Amino acid sequence: MKEGYELVYKRPATLLDTRMHYCPGCFHSTLHKLIMEVVEEMGIQNDIIGVSPVGCSVFAYDYMDIDFQQAAHGRACAVATGIKRTLPEKFVFTYQGDGDLAAIGTAETLHACNRGEKFSIFFVNNAIYGMTGGQMAPTTLEGQKTTTSPYGRDPKHVGYPLKMAEIVSQLPGVAYCERVVLDTPANVRKAKKSVRKCFEIQQKKLGMTFLEVVSNCPSGWKTAPVKTLDFVKDNMLQYYPLGVKKDVTAEQN
Repeated sequence: MKEGYELVYKRPATLLDTRMHYCPGCFHSTLHKLIMEVVEEMGIQNDIIGVSPVGCSVFAYDYMDIDFQQAAHGRACAVATGIKRTLPEKFVFTYQGDGDLAAIGTAETLHACNRGEKFSIFFVNNAIYGMTGGQMAPTTLEGQKTTTSPYGRDPKHVGYPLKMAEIVSQLPGVAYCERVVLDTPANVRKAKKSVRKCFEIQQKKLGMTFLEVVSNCPSGWKTAPVKTLDFVKDNMLQYYPLGVKKDVTAEQN
């Protein structure tokens, strides 16, 4: 750094210096950065284990310099349960997409939350199957076009989009549940505080912590990255409103 300049930002040491494969404009890389910044700031790099299943999250272990375990499609919460119960003093988190968490992994997700397993779930909701061809996901919006809903999602035939944060927040085993978005610098900073809160509540062993991150998918949505931000604001956030859905620490105060 040049003399006379003040360092205001640097890559966290917990984030590997590897070129990311994510599509330009995707929020995955931003969330990776936030999680690893919090891990570095809390000094828990050697005491945390991530679990990533199938989907766009599958390569998370290529970028995060921590212990990682891959899980079969939809089974991340089951694997995380085993890890946390075996190593209760470790921080454990899953990193999952909507196709994984809310479709094939619905049972694992809901039952882990209902049991109050003491790990954290980071759930990326981009309303589509981003990796496998842009098919309709459980979170695809009404009328939204995908490769398997070319005329738009019709709830009369396939049901309504699942609001996972609202669903899991009703379960007694969940200690903290919030929905955030990474579309602006201000929202990114707010999301980072939410990531940290997940780990702090996990440290207190109060129950499951669940953070839903509303995301874009430029490739799956077949839209320019900048334009996806408009879709997130005008469509995604109208159906998936931001905010804390449950916080037992606030209730205790």
